[in-house]
Amino acid sequence: MMAQRLGRIGNVTRQDVRRGEDAYMYVKLFVGNLPWSVGDVELENIFSPHGQVQSARVITDRDTGRSRGFGFVEMETSDVTAVINAVNGREEDGRQLRVNEAEDKRRDSFGGGGGRRDSRGGSRNRSY
Repeated sequence: MMAQRLGRIGNVTRQDVRRGEDAYMYVKLFVGNLPWSVGDVELENIFSPHGQVQSARVITDRDTGRSRGFGFVEMETSDVTAVINAVNGREEDGRQLRVNEAEDKRRDSFGGGGGRRDSRGGSRNRSY
């Protein structure tokens, strides 16, 4: 029998999954300070000894395709704190990884950069 419970702590969402007597958490982790050499497969390999990795994704620049130096890992684990402690500060290609629980995207934000609304910039309410 499998029971699930979705919990929310601040902006972090966790899903608790119970299988018999064992309890697992489905958690999304943010991984920062990644070296350029780490791709999705390498990121998964870093976390796989600590639980079942559902997905591992290094975020890349839209224009160049080059790593932006951070990524996300979704995984099942019985102890998220132990996973974070095991990987946070680990050195990969001379860089110390930073790991913490990912926060949910804010729904009230409008995303990135400014950009202009029309070809002249500024307010739309100008009269010429």
